[in-house]
Amino acid sequence: MPKAPMLLLVALWTPWAAAQGQTFAPEPRVDSIFAAYDRSDAPGCAVGVYRDGQIRYARGYGLADLEHRVPITPATVFDIGSTSKQFTAATILLLEQEGKLSLDDDVRRFLPELPVYQRPITIRHLLHHTSGLRDYIGLLRLAGVRTDDVATADDALQMLVRQRALNFAPGDEHLYSNSGYFLLSLIVERAAGRSLRDEARDRIFAPLGMTRTAYLGSYNDVVPDRAIGYEPTDSGYRADMPRWLQLGDGAVFTTVEDLVYWGDNFRTTRVGGTAMRDALLTRGRLTDGKELIYALGLMHGEHRGLATVFHGGSWGGYLAEFVRFPAQGYGVAVLCNRSDADPPALALAVAEVHLAGEMDAVPAPEAGAVSAPDRSTPEAVQLRPLDTYAGSYRAPNSGNVVTIAVEDGALRVLEPGRYDLIPRSADELDVVGAPVRLVFEAGEASGAPARRITEIVGGAPRNVYQRFTPVALTQAAAAAFVGEYRSEELATSLVVTQADTLLHLTLRNGSPRPLRMLGEDELSGAGVGLRFTRDAAGAVTGLILSQGRARDIRFDRAGGAAASH
Repeated sequence: MPKAPMLLLVALWTPWAAAQGQTFAPEPRVDSIFAAYDRSDAPGCAVGVYRDGQIRYARGYGLADLEHRVPITPATVFDIGSTSKQFTAATILLLEQEGKLSLDDDVRRFLPELPVYQRPITIRHLLHHTSGLRDYIGLLRLAGVRTDDVATADDALQMLVRQRALNFAPGDEHLYSNSGYFLLSLIVERAAGRSLRDEARDRIFAPLGMTRTAYLGSYNDVVPDRAIGYEPTDSGYRADMPRWLQLGDGAVFTTVEDLVYWGDNFRTTRVGGTAMRDALLTRGRLTDGKELIYALGLMHGEHRGLATVFHGGSWGGYLAEFVRFPAQGYGVAVLCNRSDADPPALALAVAEVHLAGEMDAVPAPEAGAVSAPDRSTPEAVQLRPLDTYAGSYRAPNSGNVVTIAVEDGALRVLEPGRYDLIPRSADELDVVGAPVRLVFEAGEASGAPARRITEIVGGAPRNVYQRFTPVALTQAAAAAFVGEYRSEELATSLVVTQADTLLHLTLRNGSPRPLRMLGEDELSGAGVGLRFTRDAAGAVTGLILSQGRARDIRFDRAGGAAASH
C-alpha cells in the first residue's frame, strides 16, 4: 500500500486516539448525577465536558450492548437524532459560500417535484422550521409505517410530494418539522452532485478530526463501537433501532469525544470561517418580524443568567443533548442509549457543577431556555391541591389531548400513554420515562383548576394545552361517525368503530384506540384530533385529522356520506 494514504489515515485518527487515551481524575459530583445509569445490567449514557477546546472530563455509565455486556465509554458511538441538524445546516452554508445555492432560493429550484403552494418555500424557511411543511415522520406513521419497517428517502419524498396543503403559509409561524432538514439533504445532493454523507465527511468531519463521526449510510452499516438503542419494558429492555433511511434531520453517529472538535470550531472557525459560524447562530424571523429562539440547527437559551446554545435529539432508543455556554468556552454533551433518559436535564446539572460560581443564584428560566433540574425529592415540593392539576387539556392547533388524574395520592398522565409525574416546583412537573416537562398555569382564583399546560421538550416549548370539559356522547350520535375514511395525501385509510357509546379509531397497522368527544363533531384519541365534516343534510362526509406537526389532513368517507341523524 502506498505510504501517503496510510499517513493520511494515521493523521485523521490521531486526534481521536489522543482524546480516547486520556485519563481524568474522578469527578464525584458529576458521577453522582449519573448514578442511576451507572449499572452493569442496563443501558446508560456517556458524558463529555469541554472547556476552551479541551476535554476536561469524559466517562461512560451503563452498557452499550446488553447482549454482549459491552460497557459505555467516551469512545462509544451514538445516534444523536436531531442534534444532527446543525451539521446539515453547516453543509448548506458551505455550499452557499461556493455560490451553489442561496438561502433565499425557492426550494423548487432543486426539488421541482414539490407542489406549488400559495407562497414560495425558501431554503431559509427549511432551516428555521418556518416552511409550514407537515412533518414527514408523523405522516409516515399515520400511513402505517413503523420505525422497524424499512422507509427510504424516496418514501419520505413521495409522501411530501402528495401533500396538497401546508400547516401554515411559509414564514407565518415556527413549527418544528423534520421535513425541512430531510429536504435539505436532497438539496445538498442536487446542488453538490454527491450525498450529504460525503459532503459532511470531507468538508466538516475529516478537517476537524471527527474520525468517529458520520451520517449513517444504511441501517445495515457496520459501525464500530456503536451503542444499541433501547426502550424500557415491564420486563427489562427491548432494542429500539429504527430502519428508516433519511438524512439531514438526523442520522449522525458520533461520540462525546468527537463533539469537542465541533464545539471548538465555533471558537476557531477552522471550517467555514466566521461567516458560517455567525450564520449558524443567527436566529430566524417570522414574516411579521418576530424573532425566534431557533437559529440554524441550533437554539438559543439562557440558564441562570448565562447564555446557552443547544440542540437535543431523540430517535428510537437514543437521546442526546449538546449544550454550549459560549461566553465561558464551556460545553457538555450527554449521549444516551435508553429512551427514558433526560439528557437536557443531565447536561445542565453537569454544567452547574463547573459553572455554579458564574450563574445567578436563583434559576429564572425564560421561554425557550432549558431550566435546571430540581434536585429536591418530590415530598419537598409544595404542590397546590392535586385536583387543581387534574383534568383534560387540549392543544387548539392539533386537537391533541393530555389527561391528568390523581391516583393513589399522586398525579399521573393517563393520555397519551400512562406516565407518573414528579414535581420540580408547584408549576413544573416532569414526565417519568420521557424527556418532557409540563408547566401548569394556575387558575385565577386560589385553589382554582389550572387553566393551561405548556409542554417543554428539549428545553423548548412544543405545545400549549387549554383545559376543557369533555362532552358526553350518546349511542345514536356515535353511530354517525362509524365508517372507513380515505386520505389521498397519505395514501391510506382509517376506520372508526363503535361499541355502545364508545368510539375507537384504528390506523393502518395499528390497534383500535379509544376516542373521546371534545365538542360538536370533534373527537380525539391515539394522539390525533379529528374534526368531522357534514353535508347540507347533516350526514358525515369526511374528517380533518391533525397530529401536532401535521395539521388539517383531509380524509373522505369511503362510499360517500352516511345517513344523517
